[in-house]
Amino acid sequence: MEIHVFEGFGGVLQEVAFALIPLLVFFGIFQIFMLKLPLKRLQQVGIGFILTFLGLSFFLQGVHVGFMPVGELMGQSLGEGNTKWFLIPIGFVLGFAATFAEPAVSIMNDEVDEVTGGYISARLMLYTLSIGVGFSIALSMLRILTGISLWYFLIPGYLLVLILIFLSHDIFIAIAFDSGGVSTGPMTVTFISSLAVGVASVTAGRDPLADGFGLIALVALTPIIAVLILGLIFNRKGGNRTDES
Repeated sequence: MEIHVFEGFGGVLQEVAFALIPLLVFFGIFQIFMLKLPLKRLQQVGIGFILTFLGLSFFLQGVHVGFMPVGELMGQSLGEGNTKWFLIPIGFVLGFAATFAEPAVSIMNDEVDEVTGGYISARLMLYTLSIGVGFSIALSMLRILTGISLWYFLIPGYLLVLILIFLSHDIFIAIAFDSGGVSTGPMTVTFISSLAVGVASVTAGRDPLADGFGLIALVALTPIIAVLILGLIFNRKGGNRTDES
């Protein structure tokens, strides 16, 4: 497999620029009318934007030239083997591990830890989300191997979410739905979706587009359920502290 490291890098730079420019514009508006930060602080913010731009650009380029091709090749190799059912536990492990490398997950976990004063620790949140994502990848592998419709997972899953909402505290509801968003970040989606596309492409009767990319819906769902269940466990052990938060 021949890899051109900087192939398409110009397009990645453009995409990152389009993503950051609106934030920069909004910051400028707030700076003029509300924040009025001193020059030294503005310089720090400017350096932060530059580092963010460069970091995101190189990060996404690495994902495109490294993670996605490797993920698809792994999926094809595993799907062509005689032990296809091992894809289910392998999918869980890969989903669990990929969540550890997801930048947005790390940021959200640190924020939750800070806001709750360590009551909901970053480590606990990380393991909870990792289990949720791992479970979704395992279900996706099962769905690809058996041909079960995605609706048989999504409809009961969201019904379960609605039930858990009525049993959960507000703080866990807010964290849960944020978790669904951050879990579908560039690391998890690119690597795991490529893996699923690879498996679907070598599995008879499967559509790589529908079966491969359908897992993103599950990745967004299972962390919500995992965090809401965590909230129920917290409420049983010490609901008063949660109420105070």
